[in-house]
Amino acid sequence: MRKYETLFILNPSLEEDTVKANVEKFKGVIENGGGTVDNIDSWGKRKLAYEIDKVNEGYYTLINFSADSELPKELDRIFRITDGVIRHLIVRDEK
Repeated sequence: MRKYETLFILNPSLEEDTVKANVEKFKGVIENGGGTVDNIDSWGKRKLAYEIDKVNEGYYTLINFSADSELPKELDRIFRITDGVIRHLIVRDEK
């Protein structure tokens, strides 16, 4: 199993409960796919570096996890089809 980290930004117009539900949804995708979540770091609402679709801020969340090489592909697919996700990034942790 390899170590990965994902950072995703959710739309700021979402309610707090919806943001938490999305974080739990992504955590569930990782755990149900055979991975283990090492850490979830919620950064809260922050200003974006540049405007995306007329949005200037978003809810940032960082998740560190361990999984096989197929799980990031599935997680990427889930990020793409989930409403409210402005941007996401999944990288392999080289540490």
